[in-house]
Amino acid sequence: MNQFDTLIVGGRYFDGTGGPSRIAHVGIKEGRIARIFDEQPDTGLATRTIDASGCWVTPGFLDTHTHYDAELLVAPSLSESVRHGVTTVLIGSCSLSMVCADPEDASDIFTRVETVPREKVLPILRQHKSWKTPKEWVEFMDRHPLGPNVISFLGHSDLRTAVMGLHRATDRGVTPTAEEQRKMERLLEEALQEGFLGLSTMCLKWDKVDGDREWSKSLPSTYARWREVSRLNALLRRYGRVHQGAPNAANPLQVTQYLKETLGWLRKPLKTTLIAMIDLKGNPTVKPMASLVGWLANSFGGNFRWQLLPTPFTVYADGMDIVLFEEFGAGEMALDIRDQLERNELLKDEQYRRKFRKFYKEKLSPRVWQRDFGDAVILDCPDKSVVGRNFAELAADRGIHVVDFFLDMVVAHGRSLRWFTTVGNHRKDRLRKMVTNPGALITFSDAGAHIRNMAFYNLPLRFLKLVRESHEDGEPVMSLERAVHRLTGEQADWLGVDAGHIREGDRADITVLDPHGLDQDLEQVEWAEMENFGLERMVNRVPGCVREVLINGRAAVTDGEVEAALGREPGYGHFLRAGASG
Repeated sequence: MNQFDTLIVGGRYFDGTGGPSRIAHVGIKEGRIARIFDEQPDTGLATRTIDASGCWVTPGFLDTHTHYDAELLVAPSLSESVRHGVTTVLIGSCSLSMVCADPEDASDIFTRVETVPREKVLPILRQHKSWKTPKEWVEFMDRHPLGPNVISFLGHSDLRTAVMGLHRATDRGVTPTAEEQRKMERLLEEALQEGFLGLSTMCLKWDKVDGDREWSKSLPSTYARWREVSRLNALLRRYGRVHQGAPNAANPLQVTQYLKETLGWLRKPLKTTLIAMIDLKGNPTVKPMASLVGWLANSFGGNFRWQLLPTPFTVYADGMDIVLFEEFGAGEMALDIRDQLERNELLKDEQYRRKFRKFYKEKLSPRVWQRDFGDAVILDCPDKSVVGRNFAELAADRGIHVVDFFLDMVVAHGRSLRWFTTVGNHRKDRLRKMVTNPGALITFSDAGAHIRNMAFYNLPLRFLKLVRESHEDGEPVMSLERAVHRLTGEQADWLGVDAGHIREGDRADITVLDPHGLDQDLEQVEWAEMENFGLERMVNRVPGCVREVLINGRAAVTDGEVEAALGREPGYGHFLRAGASG
């Protein structure tokens, strides 16, 4: 009988702690790291040997902001993340989980904001959702043939809807009764006892409900008074868990409520992570304000982290179908109309166009999008003469206002008009400084959502490339060991889950990557079919970079190809319980 199931030999070994890397060899037995060797062992001791010469051997990466909640039910391999070295994904973000609410409610609070078609998600939930409580959901996850490991927040919109009903949960004049509040607390405590990371909430009112019943209302979490949230936070403090939130961009001072909670004020500090630190083109004050808030929180006893996307924030749109238009009145008016012919009549109306032009030139209102059609390039259109050019120069050619030109194009071509823009993190020098901020988590891929609008599935590789290029430029922003730590052990330790390290006794979640593969264009996107969804989505492909991925010691990616057994057979990922060790 062999001493090891797998030996990984000859690679540059990173243990996930930020400590020095070195050439070392890793022996794996029964899903665990059995031994780390400095001298190359006899390969005859192992059933399988991986030659990692010239490669980095790192802990599997954590992607700690995804929306795979529905996808993992029918395609649990989550291969679009695993192929890039991700071995643990976090779901239940942004107040959206699929744990407590019934299938229709869970679908309606998820699909519009995350732009995954309702007609695909609702049947999946109706077919598969047999649970109504956190304990029952965990029991399902324990039986499910997961690909990567899964960790989860309980979503406040999910919790609130399950207890109050979708109609009452989205009524500004309704507060939960005393019994409803107690029931929310009981369900949250059950979730924490079952190993959920904590609670995710939402204060950003641009995120809207789908379906025929409460169409276009904001997410249920946005209707909660802070007293309701504060009582739920008391449970998070008791269990030492995490609050994930998103401040209301229309009210910048609202972030002080999160500050008060994380600092505690004579109570235990609350672990808090907020969305998001970003260098916005349209609002350059966001990044310095975020840095100040994080510094204040952590300097005065809090435990606070912003979420930071370590790459240019580039988004794509089909006509007007993109969440950016939800953030101002004229765009919101159009997106509230589902019928394309009815929407076109609105877009042609001169009174409406006046409103749109007014909002477009208003640069001081809260916004993510810079509202500059001169910074938006057409990728595809039935009229091929406009492809590759921006809306502003095309409007100038025709002698009309750029808003009128854009709306004319949407009326003429609808979703066949495809374009893109970069809304933030566009300055590499500033981005390099941002990723060194110890008060930020390197995350926010939104994997599994916005399937036609963005693709950051290879987020860990983009971050490693950014750091590696800083070394090549002679201005290293951090060590490569620290970069790996930021993607692995740092996040696992802060969240309180057993992941992110390669040390003797740890679970064998490992990525073997060729650093030369980082030289290619990692921002390139292409289309691929979503398994068991009948849809195509934007994805990333980085051939030749990630060579091998092991999850629980089993081969998930071999020679760059995803194993067919991933997500179909048990023995790969597990539901990782917060607070559990070993």
